[in-house]
This record gives sequence, C-alpha cells and structure tokens, in this order.
Amino acid sequence: MNDHTTHSQEKPQQLDEHIVEIVSDSGEGAQKCGQTFGIIGGKMGNGIWTVEIIPAEIQPPARTPAGGSGNRVRVGSKIMTNMGNEADLVVGFNEQVLYARIANGAYKKGTIVLLENKWATDPQEKIRDQYAFAIKEFRDNGLIVHELAIEEECLKIVKNARKGKNMFVLGMLCRIYNRDTELGLTEIHNTFKHKGEKVVKPNQDLFKVGYQFAKDNLDYFYTIPPYEGAEQELKDIVVTNGNTALGLGVMAAGMEMVSMYPITPATSASHYVADVFNQVGGFVHQAEDEIAAIGFAIGASYAGKTACTITSGPGMALKTEMIGLAVMAEVPLVIVNVQRGGPSTGLPTKVEQADLLSALYGEPGDAPKIVIAAATIPECFEFVIMARKLAEEFRTPVILLTDANLATGVQPWLRPEIKEEWFSPPIDQSPWNKDIPAYDWDDQTGLSQRPIPGQPDGMYVLTGLSHTEHSKVSYNSETNQITSQHRSRKIAALQSTLKAPIIHGVESQEDEGDLLVVAWGSTIGAIEESIDRLNDQGYNVASLHLRFLSPLEPNLKEIFSRYKKVMTVEINYSDATNAPMINEENRRYAQLAHVLRAQFALDIDCWSVVYGHPLQPGMVIEELTQHLDAITA
Repeated sequence: MNDHTTHSQEKPQQLDEHIVEIVSDSGEGAQKCGQTFGIIGGKMGNGIWTVEIIPAEIQPPARTPAGGSGNRVRVGSKIMTNMGNEADLVVGFNEQVLYARIANGAYKKGTIVLLENKWATDPQEKIRDQYAFAIKEFRDNGLIVHELAIEEECLKIVKNARKGKNMFVLGMLCRIYNRDTELGLTEIHNTFKHKGEKVVKPNQDLFKVGYQFAKDNLDYFYTIPPYEGAEQELKDIVVTNGNTALGLGVMAAGMEMVSMYPITPATSASHYVADVFNQVGGFVHQAEDEIAAIGFAIGASYAGKTACTITSGPGMALKTEMIGLAVMAEVPLVIVNVQRGGPSTGLPTKVEQADLLSALYGEPGDAPKIVIAAATIPECFEFVIMARKLAEEFRTPVILLTDANLATGVQPWLRPEIKEEWFSPPIDQSPWNKDIPAYDWDDQTGLSQRPIPGQPDGMYVLTGLSHTEHSKVSYNSETNQITSQHRSRKIAALQSTLKAPIIHGVESQEDEGDLLVVAWGSTIGAIEESIDRLNDQGYNVASLHLRFLSPLEPNLKEIFSRYKKVMTVEINYSDATNAPMINEENRRYAQLAHVLRAQFALDIDCWSVVYGHPLQPGMVIEELTQHLDAITA
C-alpha cells in the first residue's frame, strides 16, 4: 500500500454518471475488462456507452504511448448515446500508455488514476526513472494518482498476472461502483466457459480478490442508480456492440449468406455470424479477397436469395467495379461498410466518417444506388432488415454505412420482438411470363419485375454491359439514355415514399431558429446532447440527423430556409476557414456539406475533425457556441 490509499467507505456515494477507462499494453485484456464492466452495468439497468481504445499496430511495443489498448465506459442513470468528455477514473496497467490518452484530452484535473506500481521497483533503472517522472508529472497536472500493487496481488492466484490482471481490475471496479458480484461472476463464466473450469475458476477467483482489495484499500465507493423504467425493461434488454447487432440483423432479415474478407473494424461481425449463423440455416463464406467476396454475393443474389457482404473502406475500394455491375445488372445486394480512417490503410482501428462520397459516387459512370447510414446500435440491426427489403423492392445494391464507433461500442437496447415481415419470402418458383422482358421498366418509376433463374422461363443473360430491356447488349445511344433514366428514377421513386426528418431541439417541427446542425451516422448522441445543453443556456439551435443519403430525405430545402445558418458536423476532413492558403474558392467542405451544397445550391457551412476518436459533447458545444455568438452578435 502507499500514502494515497485509504480504508473503504461503508455507504456508497450516489452519482448520476461516471466515465471509466481501463488502459494497458496490447494483449493484457483491458478491452475485455471494459466490455464486461459495461455489460454488467447494462444488465443492472444503467445507460452504457463504451469506446474501444485500440492501437493501430497488431502488437505494438510494450510500455509506449502508441501501444495503449483498452476501453472507455460511460455509465449513468440515463440512456447513454456517446463517449462523454473527460474520464472520472482510469485504471492504468503502466504509466506510459496513459500519455496517449492525456494527449487526446481524455482526462481532467481531478481524474482518479489507479496505477500498477510494479514499475517503481523494476530491475531496469530507465523504467524506474520513467515511472517516477510520470507519477510526478501526473500529479503536477492535477491527476489524483493511487499506486497499487495489482500484479503482486494477482500473483497470489495465478503464475502469470498478464493473463489475469484484467479480471482482478474488473473486481476492483465492481466494488468501486457497487456492481452485482453475481452478474460479474456469471459474465466471467460466459466469457471463458469454452476453455473449461481450469480457466473459469482462477478468473473468478481473481475477480473476488480484486473486489476485496478495493474494499480494503480504496476510499472510492459509488452507486449509480438505473435509469427510469429500467426495472420493467431489464428482462427485455440485450447488451451488444454494433457489429453483433449487424449479425443479428442479417439473420432477422432472412438472408442466408454473408460473403466477406476479414478487415478491421468489420471483422468481428463475421466472427459473430460465423459462430451462430448455422443455427438458422445460414453460412459465412470467407473469400480469398474483397473482390471475390462481393462476386460470390452477387452470384448468390442473382440466383434468387439476396446476400450480404460486410467490409470497410479499403474493401469498398476493391469492390467498386462489382458494385457497378450490380447497379447495371440490377441485382439486389446488401453491402455494409464499417467505416474507418483513411486514405489507403489510414487509421484501421480508428473512427471516421470517411466514405460517404465514395459510397455515393465511387463507381465509374453513373451508378445510382441506395445509401443509408445507421446512427445507433439498434439501427445497425434494424437497417440491415430494411436494406434487404429495399434491395429487392428496388432491384439495386443498398450500401449501409456504420463506423468503428458503432462497431465496437457496447450499449443496452430493447430486445426486438421477431416479426414475420422481417424475413425474406421464399424464392418464387412459379413459371415466368415469357412475354415480360427481364427488365420491364416502368416509365414512371423505373422499377421492373425480377425474374429468378430457377423459375421456368426465368433464365436471362446477366451482363454488365449496356443492355436493352431483354438484357441484350446494346450500344445504341437511345438505349443508354433510357436505361440511365430508369436507374435514376428508381431512387426518386424511393424518395417519394420517405418522410421528412425529425428536427431535434425544437418544440414544434415548424419552428424557426438561429442555427441548424445537420449530421449523419454515429455522431447523433454527442450532437443531440450538445444541442440540449445549448438550448438550456438560452441559445436557439436545433439538429437534424439524416439516415437516407441516397436519396436524401424530403423537405430539406424548406427546413433549411427556416434557419439563419445551416452547417454540418462530421468526422471527416474539411478545411478551416482561417487555415493557410484557404479561401472561398478552394476550401474543401466536409462530405455531407459537399453533398448538400451541390444538391440545394445553398451556402451550407461545416465543422469537422479527424482526430480518430468519436465526437465529444464538450468540443461540439465549444464550436457551436462560436457560430451562435457570431449569428446573434
């Protein structure tokens, strides 16, 4: 023990919320510790949002800022939708990994740091000096540091603390935040049961010892009540990340095949589906590369059963030609893009809304398709079902955009009630009317019936070349003009069925205001929390979150006209107006802003960042306040 530890309180202090981080070297299990802590909180009725802290390299050097790996957990007495601002408490397995988090603004004066103290007596003088210097620097900057003999305690239970320290820390956190120990032990069992009792028991023992250690040595003892109505909902709660929700959506949509090639941060979706898909009659095809994966999916879809392929930005680049084939041949297909930072290999483990423009315009020639974006983890589930339906109804590829924030973030959500309408219908095997061509385009909507090759008389030649309604190759000028019109009209036909988006932060949907923020994807939680806080401060600001990006949702121009200023907030790159060399003629706008400016010929501003981590409400509030003060000056 040391001078900074005290004896535990008997009665917990009640909190509305806290933000906790667990940070270690890669491979020490901090991510699993954070995920499990979040799951326990979710099952106790708390609002939870988690963010994985992932190094860019698979196995970075130990004890380096670049090697920091772990998890951030925001837990509270209300529904949590984003990562929040600075952490309240952090557990560090070594002092060096905390430097990267400090550089990211993750901590504040008063953040509690529970730090492994083994480095103070390390055989290497350099490491001892690094540790001593860091402790002093942390304290000088206002962090409350407790040096704890975590590894020493773990070695009483296991021979290799590196493979068990995370469960000891989980026990500590469950004591500090008054978590249900039975839930903790159950989650440990569920995590390790496939490895047998010889692994389950020591991990559960470490949890118990960690719990007792915190009780005996730390004066931090909190309780965070469940959110209102949680008790009634707990039996219907599931706690998953977005990639698991995607996998559940694939099965709920009635699709029977996912074809993909592993790519961060989409890979865990295929891992989950591969584990359970066989139980509902589906299978995962791991192709030799991204091109083969989408080719396999197109072939399965052409045969009558719409398939899904899941990837990330670099994979989308490789799939580009095949996406164009699906557009030209009008083959239904669901493509999920779990976005990450770019370009090239870019930031494989970090979040960015990098691929909107490539999803809309990435193929050669004119290739309109449906593009939708999930904003929440439940929508990762729901939108896969919707994507399959849209793909078949409009006979086109549907691109569903999620991102690394949704993919790895864990959140409780209501278990959906299974509905028969979700599932794809049986393949039509009735004879095809030979008088109806393969592409019997309706002049008004561009839609056509879809023959299935297995139907009697349903066979037709599939081609990526320009073709007639009978799927015959044609380079005739008029044919190309007409077929291009029909493919475009399908997207317009879909837009005619959509409702106007809901405006957040207003009493009436017809209200006028000073500033309207337009956004998309996983930024919804941080933006809407910011809007609520700004309105509480007396500002007149609202937000609008788009789910449909091709086609855009209706009535946008009329909505925009009711606000003095319209701007997007995004996590992709844009030039700041005061940046060197930047002027009105060469400024690059954020991707949604670019689309809206082109579509509506309006002066729509933007603010965006590419820090590689999700938006925080504090940074959004700071930026929007400047715009609002300028408007009202």
